[in-house]
Amino acid sequence: MNKMGDGTATEPPTALAMGKTENERKDIPALQIQYNRFVRKRLYWLIVLTVILAASFLINVATGPASIPISTVLSGLFSPDSLPDALRVILWDVRLPYAVMALAVGACLGHAGAEMQTVLNNPLASPATLGVTYAATLGASLVIVFDFTLPLDIPQHFALPVFAFIGAVLSILLIQFLAKFYGPSLEGIILFGIAIVFALQALVSLIQFAADSDSLQQIVFWTMGSLARATWDKIGIITVVLAICFLFSIRQVWNLTIMRNGEEFARSAGVPVERLRFTTLLRVSVVAAVAVAFTGVIGFVGLVGPHIARLICGEDHRFYLPASALAGALMLSAASLASKTIIPGVLIPDGIVTALVGVPMFLGLLLSHGARWR
Repeated sequence: MNKMGDGTATEPPTALAMGKTENERKDIPALQIQYNRFVRKRLYWLIVLTVILAASFLINVATGPASIPISTVLSGLFSPDSLPDALRVILWDVRLPYAVMALAVGACLGHAGAEMQTVLNNPLASPATLGVTYAATLGASLVIVFDFTLPLDIPQHFALPVFAFIGAVLSILLIQFLAKFYGPSLEGIILFGIAIVFALQALVSLIQFAADSDSLQQIVFWTMGSLARATWDKIGIITVVLAICFLFSIRQVWNLTIMRNGEEFARSAGVPVERLRFTTLLRVSVVAAVAVAFTGVIGFVGLVGPHIARLICGEDHRFYLPASALAGALMLSAASLASKTIIPGVLIPDGIVTALVGVPMFLGLLLSHGARWR
């Protein structure tokens, strides 16, 4: 209690005295409870995705021509020396790189697709929309046909992924250049992307037409997408690139969330829309390029994964971006498992499996939820 100069008592300063009405004061606890429930629900789904992903990973490692019990897989992960030499080689040199590569590449594609769908305001956006995957195919095709070499004593087996990466990044830079000088609008970027996609497809077809039978076979196999090329060196490169780009993405979660309300609203809220779009597209093109450079073209993961994340976590990018990466990793992990089990003894390219599984999954999402996109 405070006392005035005449000795009368007054109440201490309250929310009402600070400009809040009685009803507003009563609403504050209710809003806090609602917000806490909102956060808990999304954290719950992130935990569920993580648990399912961990189970898929363990089953993927345990599955193969020689089945390994999951208990043996767990003991081999934490204590490799406890395994016989032959089993340790199978686990650490064959199964684990394949399974971890699926997680890393799937997370890259899911994350890239999520940010592309946001900044392009297009539910069909994915790394293929702006020609990233087709440009990577062109770079890989040039190496296969013309046998390019790398300077600075870089190992030759990195030539194909290096040129695929360069091609993918150059494609997005070309689109950004055209959009900056001839049409910075969202529609202009998408139209430039479509034009470049057709041009890249024509160039790849021309190279295939001129290639000999062996080179043509390699190009076709590369475009199918496969995790069989996995090595720990490649996994390390992909993981580092994903981690760095994801940290930059987290710094922009609020701006990206605001972008989902439309460009005009974002501008009125002080978001630098054009700069945000440029930096985001450049960042996710690097993530997608480094993924497809090592595996070849793997479709639908960058398209369907973000839709799954959106359904369970909404548009709040604090949760949406991690959920998209987890959903993409889960999709590719499940696809890699299916590629080993559909035809016993035959390893089907993962790009084929993701397309076969992704199409009905995407159609199911459209039919069950009416393809709602706000």
